[in-house]
Amino acid sequence: MALDVTERRRLIRDLVQEQGEVDFASLAGRFQVSEMTVRRDVDALEVEGLVRKVMGGAIATGKFVEPTFESRMGAESVGKEHIGATVANLLHHKETVILDSGSTALAVARAIRGRRLELTVVTPSVLVAVELADEPGTTVVLTGGTVRPGEHSLIGDDAVSALRRYNCDTFVMGVSGVDAARGYSDYHRDESAVKRAAIESADRLIVVVDRTKLGRAHLAQVAPLAAADLLVTDAAPDSDVIRAAEAAGVRTVFADQR
Repeated sequence: MALDVTERRRLIRDLVQEQGEVDFASLAGRFQVSEMTVRRDVDALEVEGLVRKVMGGAIATGKFVEPTFESRMGAESVGKEHIGATVANLLHHKETVILDSGSTALAVARAIRGRRLELTVVTPSVLVAVELADEPGTTVVLTGGTVRPGEHSLIGDDAVSALRRYNCDTFVMGVSGVDAARGYSDYHRDESAVKRAAIESADRLIVVVDRTKLGRAHLAQVAPLAAADLLVTDAAPDSDVIRAAEAAGVRTVFADQR
């Protein structure tokens, strides 16, 4: 069924924000419309200041607008599955793990299912909690807090204070941006505060990011690049950000894409 113009433009905006740049031909093929229609959509988004039109396509403008959770789940989904499986292999039997909110962390939760790791999972994500609630031998602790609409994550003082009450082995953290100079960042200030509390409560920090997140710096600072013990990604090994992370003492693990 064809999308209406409002929904199509929303999806185009999300794609531009996720990928940084898109071309008209790819968009036309994706949405099964003409390139002229796509150009009109991009013109409308440019008027709103959401994208900038360039020769043959469009690029993101200014600081990125956070895409919806649904669009993030669809974007780079195969890469996130590989990242999830790679992280699951890095977890130890009966570990206590803080598992973050977000689409990549949810991919990790899905990869944990069926492995009988018998983890204790502390999470600010309602979706992660539901995913692992019936996993045999697994204990799921859902932090308190205010439910963030659309994200199904728990934020606010209650979430932060809950995480500070625990001493955990590993924190698996998803972020919206990884930059060589500015480190790990996120769109949302309250989400970032929850992440910082989780970092303080864990002995090991595993950062999970797909390739589209590298080279981006968003509004809210989470931690410097060197804060991570491991960076799990599907990005190319020769990325400038990967090189900077390794120079800062971070071990990079590349997701198995077989």
